[in-house]
Amino acid sequence: MKIHFFIKYDTEFGQDLRLNILADNESVSTSYGMNTADGKTWQCDIELDKHPVLINYFYSLDNSGRELRHEWQTISHRLEFNATSAKEYTVYNRWTDIPCDSYLYSSAFTDCVNRRHHEDIPATKYKKVLRLIVRAPQLRKGERLYVTGKSNSLGCWHANRALKMYEHNYNEWIVDIDAETFKEKETELKFIAVNDKGAVLWETGYNREIQIPDINDGEVCVYEMDQAFFEICNTKLAGTLVPIFSLRSKDSFGVGDFGDLKLMIDWVAETEQKVLQVLPINDTTSTHTWTDSYPYSCISIFALHPQYADLRQLPKVKDKKKATEMETLRKELNALSRIDYERVNNAKTEYLRIIFNQEGEKILKSSDFKNFLKDNEHWLVPYAQYCHLRDTFGNTDFSSWKGHERWHEQDRGILLNPKSKEFDDVSFYYYVQFVLDSQMRSAHEYAMARGVILKGDIPIGVNRNGCDVWHEPQYFNLNSQAGAPPDDFSINGQNWGFPTYNWQRMIEDGCKWWIRRFQNISKYFDAYRIDHVLGFFRIWAIPTTCVHGLLGQFAPSLAMTREEIEGYGLHFQEHLFTTPFIARWVVNRVFGPHADEVTEKYLSHEHDDIFSLKPEYDTERKIEAAFKGKDSADDIWIRDGLYALAADVLFVRDNNDRNKFHPRITAQLNFMYEALMDSDKEKFNRLYNDYYYRRNNNFWYSEAMKKLPVLVQATRMLVCAEDLGMVPDCVAWVMNELRILSLELQQMPKDPCVRFGELWKNPYRSVCTLSTHDMPTLRQWWDEDYDRTQDYYHSQLYRSGGAPHPLPGWLAKEIIVNQLKCPSMLCILSLQDWFAIDEKLRLADADAERINIPANPRHYWRYRMHVNIEELIANKEYNDNIKDLIKIR
Repeated sequence: MKIHFFIKYDTEFGQDLRLNILADNESVSTSYGMNTADGKTWQCDIELDKHPVLINYFYSLDNSGRELRHEWQTISHRLEFNATSAKEYTVYNRWTDIPCDSYLYSSAFTDCVNRRHHEDIPATKYKKVLRLIVRAPQLRKGERLYVTGKSNSLGCWHANRALKMYEHNYNEWIVDIDAETFKEKETELKFIAVNDKGAVLWETGYNREIQIPDINDGEVCVYEMDQAFFEICNTKLAGTLVPIFSLRSKDSFGVGDFGDLKLMIDWVAETEQKVLQVLPINDTTSTHTWTDSYPYSCISIFALHPQYADLRQLPKVKDKKKATEMETLRKELNALSRIDYERVNNAKTEYLRIIFNQEGEKILKSSDFKNFLKDNEHWLVPYAQYCHLRDTFGNTDFSSWKGHERWHEQDRGILLNPKSKEFDDVSFYYYVQFVLDSQMRSAHEYAMARGVILKGDIPIGVNRNGCDVWHEPQYFNLNSQAGAPPDDFSINGQNWGFPTYNWQRMIEDGCKWWIRRFQNISKYFDAYRIDHVLGFFRIWAIPTTCVHGLLGQFAPSLAMTREEIEGYGLHFQEHLFTTPFIARWVVNRVFGPHADEVTEKYLSHEHDDIFSLKPEYDTERKIEAAFKGKDSADDIWIRDGLYALAADVLFVRDNNDRNKFHPRITAQLNFMYEALMDSDKEKFNRLYNDYYYRRNNNFWYSEAMKKLPVLVQATRMLVCAEDLGMVPDCVAWVMNELRILSLELQQMPKDPCVRFGELWKNPYRSVCTLSTHDMPTLRQWWDEDYDRTQDYYHSQLYRSGGAPHPLPGWLAKEIIVNQLKCPSMLCILSLQDWFAIDEKLRLADADAERINIPANPRHYWRYRMHVNIEELIANKEYNDNIKDLIKIR
């Protein structure tokens, strides 16, 4: 089979185009160099020994063997070999970059919202074939594409004689026409969309004109055409955010599970919403205590949390006494207003072990289990051994696991051998993940069938003592901690404790670790939120000696030399500016009546009225250790004061080059800054603003573009990002270029010149919301700051008089209507904010609805719905109310 490929692409001297054929696993199987006579039209002729059903391929641009760029790979070119008489194919392609409407190619739209069933292309017996290929992403559910035109072969502009096209790839349609029926050398045509009721929608714009080429017997001539365009409004969807652990049904086991997720999908569909967003669902079991309730500290980027197992989908416990005990415990735990994390997880683990002992032998021999193990063994085998060792040694400090300080690849074989003791040790963990995977896949398939987009969450970090670090330590830097600089959530910054990534190592192997992570989550979701997308540009790296985040620095970033600092006119006094500034007046102001005690016990006198922290208290971690178990108000006062002293520097030394420096974040709140002369303050402010808002922009753009393009194209999930915080300009450049949806909160505007965001300015490619899981709910926010609420009441709701407190349901509804009417593609509100519109339904205590408090690193994640999902589904009055609101969307 001979194939002739042609594509137009303007190149510069030294640049070459390549044709890349994809294997079944989407990797490049064969790459061909192309030829050109003018640097504009490129050609490649190949001959296939075998006769495949189809090939997928893409084009790339090279210079001296180095790839400069390639086409959008989420949807590649596809060529079917269905012409029975064909001996050769001549293909005219068009270069495809990421389209502005790339979201319409996501599985969120193709598999959920605009769900259509693809048909096999019928075999073509024509001697000469003219094939037309066109993309039509705007078509909705129940619509299909036809082509009609001027010539008799195309139906003479009659819609009822138009040629039916076949969707052979996502949003891409194809038709084979008998070329011998064309009597003319050129013709005109248009594409039309026909829905399942027979309604016809014609493509807009001028008629398309095509030349009918000379086609030989046994030849298929393929024309890839410009995208079809129809006057169809942009789709806007509404949805709900709720953690799975927060779900409550009549029969759940004290925590939401994957069975409850199906019920919640029913409620979302019942209210005509289209999106259900959840928090991370990965296993976080580290200590077997409530501190593991933090869902963003996963021990495995692949493993699902055992707490989400729906025990109702498992076989019954045969021991009747034990079954009765478990049912009694289930009812007790399910009646609690909040999650008892430890009791729930202990009970579920016990139940799973009982069922494993009953049914495990049969399950492990099943073909479904064997296929699961084969498909997931890369991560599952190390994970299972990690869990076994964690429970054997009683901790996750794998540096203390004698003989198992890190994963040994040679252990894989024996851990997969069903006849070995080692297999017996870990098989329970295989089984649990098999159960979780099958249940979550089932929920995902259920959501797609109901037209609901399940949206997941990909945390930016991993637990530093987790399986991922133990298994593949080359990808992590354990000498620093990831976090976030100070923001509205935390004035001292956030220290998540996660290791930072060794991005250089990750980039060297094509970001395989991240690609596997994204592809794994695509088994369960059709959209996802990238938690803290800023981390792909730069992460806030904090020394391991720190508790808070004030002494962090962006990594990577362009640190400043002494000469650069002095170029701003600021005389750089290295020792003074990089060590804590502790003057007598500072101690008096910070510690008040405790000043003398602090001076004597914790400080050393240097000279004049200047002090330093004693060596045993000169880092935040040392201070933390010294005050462990001391919870009196005076002890906390002194501890926090010492934290403030330890962070009171003007510059932080660079982690990689001790001769370079970073201005300390929010240094203007420091005592060192206060001690500067006014002229030096002005110089420092100019330096500070240049550093944080201008100096690194292009550098961070290039860093993000080394990582994000390959990741967002690794799956067809709809990509959304949490882009809040200290956002440099380059973030918007990258997100726009890669078509990533931004997050828009009216209460946290990205424009520093306004107090509240202007909803009508929200970009279409965005997610709007009123609150996230890290924020107060709408009702809490309303009562937090009366002056701010009054301003919002006047300037955003255009109402006079005093704002009512607490927030009445009718006013919550008005606020939500404004969100629903804004241009954002997705409006996803927390379940608590949806509840706010109904004073009969919502909780009386608004504070009981809070999910997380970021300023508290030891927050207990235990919020649960106060009503059963079954009751929610049956509440017709409330559900009709939501449906009426969503019609506004």
